[in-house]
Amino acid sequence: MDMNLFSIFITVALAHFLALLSPGPDFVLIVKSSLKHGGKKSIGVATGIASANAVYISLCLVGVGTILASSVAIMIALKIAGGLFLIYLAFMALKAKKSSYIDLPISNAEHETSKTTFTKEMLTGFMSGILNPKNLLFYLSLFSVVLTADVSLSFKLALGAWMTLVVFLWDVAIIYFLSTSKVRSKFSKAAYYVDKVTGVVLGMIGMTIVKSALAK
Repeated sequence: MDMNLFSIFITVALAHFLALLSPGPDFVLIVKSSLKHGGKKSIGVATGIASANAVYISLCLVGVGTILASSVAIMIALKIAGGLFLIYLAFMALKAKKSSYIDLPISNAEHETSKTTFTKEMLTGFMSGILNPKNLLFYLSLFSVVLTADVSLSFKLALGAWMTLVVFLWDVAIIYFLSTSKVRSKFSKAAYYVDKVTGVVLGMIGMTIVKSALAK
């Protein structure tokens, strides 16, 4: 790898990781799932979010992302759908009864009795990621700045694969941190309130997104 490509890789990788550090709907969803369902099933959320990112990365790399972003109707529809999905998640969190949080399981074995499944969590994560227009716009703006026509397709694919992997590993790291017995033992008693707070946050984000989309 020559110095120019190395410089591009470092620039993109650094900007991408800094963006991951900024909490958003995906981060809130990861926290909510890991506290309520533990590590194994919550990896489904991480897989779904990473898959959604991979879709947007691929679209941007082949140029479709530019077409989508330039369509006002598509972006408004995407924002409304994403906002409504977050509002739905908020509603489900806020309507849950306190009794369902009593004796929240701490061990991984006990998590297996949870009503949710890996597939359901994966679908939730994917929908959260794919209905977040900021993901598309972020990758589009990032790639348009650093990826020129001189950059080979193989390098673009490698860069896309790297970013998808980093998204997945970062989310998994958060999940396992929150799923350790020591951390969960502290959070389990407050899980009901944590879930309500995340519900409020998701709801506010969702309403803000829908409001901004309708205003246009």
